[in-house]
Amino acid sequence: MAGPVVGPAMLLCDMTDSSIDVFDRFAPEYDQWFDAHQFAYQSELAAIRRLIPSQGSGIEIGAGTGRFCVPLNLALAVEPSPRMAAIARSRGAQVVQSESEHLPFPEQAFDFAVMINVLCFLADPLTVLREARRILRPHGHIVVAIIDKTSPLGAGYEAHKQTSRFYLHARFYSTAEVTELLKQGGFEVCYYCQTIFSAPEAMSKPDPVLDGHGTGAFVVISASKVG
Repeated sequence: MAGPVVGPAMLLCDMTDSSIDVFDRFAPEYDQWFDAHQFAYQSELAAIRRLIPSQGSGIEIGAGTGRFCVPLNLALAVEPSPRMAAIARSRGAQVVQSESEHLPFPEQAFDFAVMINVLCFLADPLTVLREARRILRPHGHIVVAIIDKTSPLGAGYEAHKQTSRFYLHARFYSTAEVTELLKQGGFEVCYYCQTIFSAPEAMSKPDPVLDGHGTGAFVVISASKVG
């Protein structure tokens, strides 16, 4: 499995300097994945759009090369990799270079936050979720997208991650595990949807977006801030 898989907003937040260096060195290769797998990318965008609030100010935590925050019309994004952030800015994204454990924003600054395939790269995902909660207004929402390790494709990616320079040190989660992390982080899950039911390289059209989880490799979770 060469290069990114499942529309990998494989966005490094709070990783080691050497890990961020991998994304800096191979940022163009990462970015080209989306052009080579347009149908998987379109499927993921459709799933995320379904759960993003229609109103309010939003931020993407882990912008990568801007493949999501730009088409999703998010006004602001955070990305720690300088080269990835530069590519995102070239697409028109407003990107703040920062790690996600210490977001440079005041409390209750945003209505919603988006994290797309970020959790699997975090040393301490719970701390990051609590930091995301800090910057959300009362009853704000977080939208988290993951590669579900219990899905057929997710299990394959887990088994072969040693062959990927991007996923080598990733820790994949199940939807149940992320649900529990969100609960511990001060959120209540509202909704799930899923997509990517076939191999991205074999897709001839976008996969559907279905409610729930359990069969799709790409799962999007919407949760509201408690308290």
